[in-house]
Amino acid sequence: MTVHFIGAGPGAPDLITLRGRDLIAACPVCLYAGSLVPEALLSHCPEGAKVVNTARMSLDEIMAEISAAHAEGHDVARLHSGDLSVWSAMGEQLRRLRALDIPYDVTPGVPSFAAAAATLGAELTLPGVVQSVVLTRTSGRATAMPEGETLANFAATGATLAIHLSVHVLEKVVDELTPHYGADCPVAVVWRASWPDERVVRATLATLQTAIGAEMERTALILVGHAIGAEEFGESRLYAGDYDRRFRPVGTDPRFPETAE
Repeated sequence: MTVHFIGAGPGAPDLITLRGRDLIAACPVCLYAGSLVPEALLSHCPEGAKVVNTARMSLDEIMAEISAAHAEGHDVARLHSGDLSVWSAMGEQLRRLRALDIPYDVTPGVPSFAAAAATLGAELTLPGVVQSVVLTRTSGRATAMPEGETLANFAATGATLAIHLSVHVLEKVVDELTPHYGADCPVAVVWRASWPDERVVRATLATLQTAIGAEMERTALILVGHAIGAEEFGESRLYAGDYDRRFRPVGTDPRFPETAE
């Protein structure tokens, strides 16, 4: 018996890995975070599978379901939205599984920031502009931010910021970022990235607060940085004709690699 933690992706039911889909289809028990995981993914469950929505359950109740499946020798598909490596509450479940000696594995999923960037048609790292992306959030009721992990500190690096779970504190976001990026810095807010009702707002730090509609109260991602919508940037050396690299030495005709000088 194994508990398969599966990243269910940002929302679109086809943005799940083949491995994740196949594991769902092979598990007689499926626990899913119904507040964010689309029910369409449950169509992959085998006929007669036990399907449990964990949105209203406590950690103790979730572990009781897993322990019951373990006692019966049933594999479990445990679905969380996005990718499990950030803000998934997977870590506390894995700790308990280790204590109970219950086997598990992890299948990654498409993270929300990647889905948002795809919607924007944007590369978040551009030559000569920015080469880092910071995934962060602001303090909330469930989890406070550690000392030092502030928007201002991250902004001081000039990196592209992907700010999660923070659309409800836009004034704070704007106040902390403007001194570092400037009021004219591009911002994009993607609400429910990849869902059918996805919505995108493009603005600057100066206009962000007036551009956001009231419906963007949750499940919205804020992308901030000078790579957003940029057109003035250098080309990567990776594909430059005079760039000598292992797979394309200088002097080689890509159609005939044996012509290398």
